Amino acid sequence: MKDIVYFLKQIHSYAGNRLYINLLAMTCIGLLESAGILLLVPMISISGIVNMDVEVPKSLNIFAFLETIPDFIVLPMILGIYMIIVLAGNLLQRLIMIRNAKIQNGFLRKLRMETYNTLLRSNWAFFIKNRKSDLINILLTEITRTSVGTNAFLQFLASLIFTLVQIGLAFMLSPYITFFVLISGAFLVVLNRRFLKKSWTLGNRNYELGKSFLAGVTDQINGIKDIKSNSLEESRMEWFSFLTKQMETEQVEYTRLKMTSQFYYKFASTLLIAIFIFISVKIFHAQAGQLMLITIIFGRLWPRVAGIQSSLEQIFTTLPSFKAVKALQMECKEAQEFQKRDYNQTSELKEGIECRDVQFRYNKNESNYTLKDINLSIPANQMTAFVGRSGAGKSTLIDLLMGLNQPETGQILVDGMELTEGYILSLRSTLSYVPQDPFLFNASIRENLMLVKPDATEEEMWEALTFASAAIFVSKLQHGLDSLIGDRGIKLSGGERQRLVLARAILRKPSILVLDEATSALDTESESNIQTALEQLKGKMTIIVIAHRLSTIRNADQVIVLDEGKIIQQGGFNQLSKEKNKVFSKLLKKQMEVVQ
Repeated sequence: MKDIVYFLKQIHSYAGNRLYINLLAMTCIGLLESAGILLLVPMISISGIVNMDVEVPKSLNIFAFLETIPDFIVLPMILGIYMIIVLAGNLLQRLIMIRNAKIQNGFLRKLRMETYNTLLRSNWAFFIKNRKSDLINILLTEITRTSVGTNAFLQFLASLIFTLVQIGLAFMLSPYITFFVLISGAFLVVLNRRFLKKSWTLGNRNYELGKSFLAGVTDQINGIKDIKSNSLEESRMEWFSFLTKQMETEQVEYTRLKMTSQFYYKFASTLLIAIFIFISVKIFHAQAGQLMLITIIFGRLWPRVAGIQSSLEQIFTTLPSFKAVKALQMECKEAQEFQKRDYNQTSELKEGIECRDVQFRYNKNESNYTLKDINLSIPANQMTAFVGRSGAGKSTLIDLLMGLNQPETGQILVDGMELTEGYILSLRSTLSYVPQDPFLFNASIRENLMLVKPDATEEEMWEALTFASAAIFVSKLQHGLDSLIGDRGIKLSGGERQRLVLARAILRKPSILVLDEATSALDTESESNIQTALEQLKGKMTIIVIAHRLSTIRNADQVIVLDEGKIIQQGGFNQLSKEKNKVFSKLLKKQMEVVQ
């Protein structure tokens, strides 16, 4: 239950005294509701209107004045008191339920905000390690279940207080009957502990199924083009049918568990009432009023005892969600990228970036390093290109230069200052990154561009589009800059998407432009135009390029060749192309053969 206590502390930090005020109000509701029905019979008996054959406790002598009131007045008065008490209880309950809804939904939003905030602030290694769909599942589903489970625990506390109040009043009216009800209820709660164990097991299965379902659906929607082009619809439908059948079975099992539990309690309630009435009549010779009192006490207390058990079952069902959300929050806090986010924004890179004896590996338990003994210098306002076979470590090195990962040993210096936590945000504020797989939001072209510069003018946007050879195709769209481009820009071609992302990067007017195979999806003409545009930027910003198509880096100031995580060649394009039987000349030769 420590996971529940963890979230209760969070609720307390959010709701503060409102939480205790609501619990106190629940106690008042219990008093009013109990007083309304449990005191009705004794008051009628005291008034003498009807002989109820009920022994009135001494504590209720405060109603002795009813004996002196005329019969034609006393009954309406008693019923009026009953109505006022019940009405007051219902009005108070309405107010408290609204307040509870505000606390629950406010806490749900707070929980989402905190979890999403810690998620966004986590380092890049955290996102490499975790599956995207698992994170989405926790944000969309498990947090909601956690909120529901926390609310169930609050309801459990309220029901417990409510029950204790009713027990106190019931003891005042008939201690023997009340004691019998409590003993019976406690016996059944102990007897039905197996329902809690089943709820826990069921909650675990539901959590795993929900995670697998979202993961599979996310992967298949992302890969829908491959599915359709390879006629994989039937196999995917078989998977979907199998998993949804399991989910259906689990939901039915949950309903069966819940209804079985309720059936046991209702059956036990009926059986115990029958047994107790039989004993009361045959052995203790109870009269009609006493039998009515028995029925009232059973009717009021027994559902509360059953309700407590039901709340516990719901809590145990949602415990896996509690654990998942708590684990994610803790993991995100441990993986927090920056302790502070205040930094001094720099306007430009002045000297350059340097790597000294840098080594890096993703898993420290493995002996092989992804990057080994990296020593290089990237001068400011020049173009530096990284080339090499797939898996050589080019993208990993770029991630280190952008501060997404930190070297295990060695140093990365930016303008002579070590790239530590206090300087990474400053570096990123001057940097624009264009990935190989361009990402665009399901919004208009204008909105996608203004993400990096909210105050950009239309003239600046068209200037950036022209630089990226995107102005012509954007101007031909029906709504121009306001054209919607679909999920991840699906309404555009791969080359058009890449040009838009490049335009967005240029719109920011960065000091450092990083292109990770950013021209791989472009046609020859667009590639040539962007190559010319990059030439115009030389001397104005530092350009770092990862390139498979070596034709795009002919005019680079320096080319660095990586192989198996090491720098094996470094120099100008023409210089490296003349080094026979080396990796660069072999790569260049193969690409020339393909072109021919």
